[in-house]
Amino acid sequence: MKYCSQCRAEVSYEIPEGDSRHRHICQHCDIIFYSNPRIVAGTLPVFDGQILLCRRAISPRTGYWTLPAGFMENGESTEQAALRETWEEAEAKPELGQLFSMITVPHIDQVHLFFLATLPTPSFSAGPESLEVALFHPEDIPWDEIAFPTVSETLQRFIDQRTGPHVFDIRPEQALRAGDD
Repeated sequence: MKYCSQCRAEVSYEIPEGDSRHRHICQHCDIIFYSNPRIVAGTLPVFDGQILLCRRAISPRTGYWTLPAGFMENGESTEQAALRETWEEAEAKPELGQLFSMITVPHIDQVHLFFLATLPTPSFSAGPESLEVALFHPEDIPWDEIAFPTVSETLQRFIDQRTGPHVFDIRPEQALRAGDD
């Protein structure tokens, strides 16, 4: 950051009084610009024992498979963001369950949240950010073609927590909560 977005004066990069981190500061209007992590919210949609994945049509990782997810917008909840992204990428309207995974990605200043979700019907299609959308049985997931480590981790945790033949019939009380690993 070189200029203040409020008054257009040059900004400095220093530690403000009472803080412990370098921040961009406008000495003209005394605004401190904080840079905080961005939230990526998505779903782990399931229908009849199969997981819905989207093949990315956009960068980064074009052509690789992912769970439907994207950046949260101002003015929406994490749940609303997850449902919006699922619609935008997979044109699917799942029933949202509990938060399943939260993974911090400090090297790119992001936090990834995935909610369990049930598809009441196998109704979906590729949105503008997806090349294709498909349901996969856990044993058929294309692991070498998964776009992001947080998606692989979330999928693996979900598969590992299975305890019986109806594990994919998601109910909120089945969600993995923080500390349950």
